[in-house]
Amino acid sequence: MNKQVLSTLSCHPNSVQTTLMQLRAIIFDVAASHQLGEVHESIKWGEPSYSVKGGTPVCMGWKATTPQQCFLFFNCHTSLVETFRERYADLLILQGNRAIVLNLNSPIPALIFRQCVKMAFTYKTIKHLPHLGN
Repeated sequence: MNKQVLSTLSCHPNSVQTTLMQLRAIIFDVAASHQLGEVHESIKWGEPSYSVKGGTPVCMGWKATTPQQCFLFFNCHTSLVETFRERYADLLILQGNRAIVLNLNSPIPALIFRQCVKMAFTYKTIKHLPHLGN
C-alpha cells in the first residue's frame, strides 16, 4: 500500500478505516478481474485516489462533518454519476455530479460498486456509448 494512503487512512476512525479498506480491495479486484492494468494509488486533494490507464480516477474519502458516511468521488466532468443516477437511483445515494454516498452502518452494495468502478476505469473507451454501454 502507498505510504501516503496508509498515513491518510490511519487518521480516520477505525470503522471508517475498515469500510475504506473494503472499498480499496474491491477497486483492486475490479482492475485485476477485468485485466485493466496496474492500479495507480496516490493521494489527490487529500483523499486516496485510484486510477488505471484508459480510465478516470476514483477517490474515496470521509469527512468529520458527516461521520456516518464515506464517499466515492468521480470526475465531475464525466457522465459517470449521471449514468449511476439513471441506473441505480433507487439503490444508491448520489451527491451532485461527483459522489456516491455510503452509509457506514449499511452493507456496501458491492455488485453495484464494482460496476461503477469498472465504468470509471474504462471511461475513455465507453464515454461515447449511450448509458456508457451498460
